[in-house]
Amino acid sequence: MKIDLKQNEMVVKAGNSDFLCPEEKVEGKFIVTNQRLYFKSFNGNGDKYDLEVEPGQIREVHFFNTGFLSPNGLKIILRGGEDLKFRIKNRNAFGELINKMY
Repeated sequence: MKIDLKQNEMVVKAGNSDFLCPEEKVEGKFIVTNQRLYFKSFNGNGDKYDLEVEPGQIREVHFFNTGFLSPNGLKIILRGGEDLKFRIKNRNAFGELINKMY
């Protein structure tokens, strides 16, 4: 998997993640850089599921449990009203980084 970083862009944190779409769960990599967020899918449907989110698009970040005792859900609410839900380890660390961006 390869992402095209912009000029002066560096990866700050990355980890395996599941993008929880309404129609299915998509496995991939969640990447936080110093300029934006990326999700790159492993399933070969990059045109459908790959995401790139700039800090100005983010309205809120919320945590949620994906199971009864599974505190690993990260929900990013965009200014347009769209919700992006991810299952990811160390969600608190990712959430703190994202909150510092916008």
